[in-house]
Amino acid sequence: MSGPQGVPAWQVSRLASSHPAGAALADLPWSDLAALSALRLSDGSGDAVQRTAVRLAWDDAALYVRFDCEDRDAWGTFTRRDEPLYQEEVVEIFLAPGSAVPASYAELEVSPRGTLFDAWVENPDGRRETMRVDPAWECSGLRWETGSTGVREDWWTALAIPWAALAANGLRPASLRANFYRIERPRDGGPAEWSAWSPTLVDPPDFHRPARFGLLTLDPASGPSRR
Repeated sequence: MSGPQGVPAWQVSRLASSHPAGAALADLPWSDLAALSALRLSDGSGDAVQRTAVRLAWDDAALYVRFDCEDRDAWGTFTRRDEPLYQEEVVEIFLAPGSAVPASYAELEVSPRGTLFDAWVENPDGRRETMRVDPAWECSGLRWETGSTGVREDWWTALAIPWAALAANGLRPASLRANFYRIERPRDGGPAEWSAWSPTLVDPPDFHRPARFGLLTLDPASGPSRR
């Protein structure tokens, strides 16, 4: 499905029952949820070699996101929140309420070892040169988990992003603009692979292109049940 200006669009499934606060995110019915189209090279030139699947769900409290990453060598050295994870290997979510091209948005990143980076980005010009990133911002109430799938060095991470943290009024939006990314960076110094749900179509890679964010709408019908 295609959204405005040819960016991808997706209808997010609603959970049949709300996910209890504090319950493991791994217990959500991820296997019953269809994955978005696999992340592609961010310049639009082809498919990523190491594939990434993203699944989404929602309830009255939060948006739930899971990444499943094929990885021949998952690694990371950062252990403290808001260290520059993007210098190594990471998955990223850029997210803003509403259907318009956002002037500001949340940036959430998780490394293979489960370290978090969260920041608020002001980007009214849609240009890296003039944007402002505030890593002091914290996504209040955010929960996340990370683990291994037991295959090669494949790994997964899941996040529960509270609606109250995304909008000034704290209300759940009917739609969102979003993009999902991965930086796969060999620790031996080989070429990095930058991939995106909605390719940003620039080289060198630049994820901060809000006009290329895809469109998410929330399906009001109940979907999979919690396991």
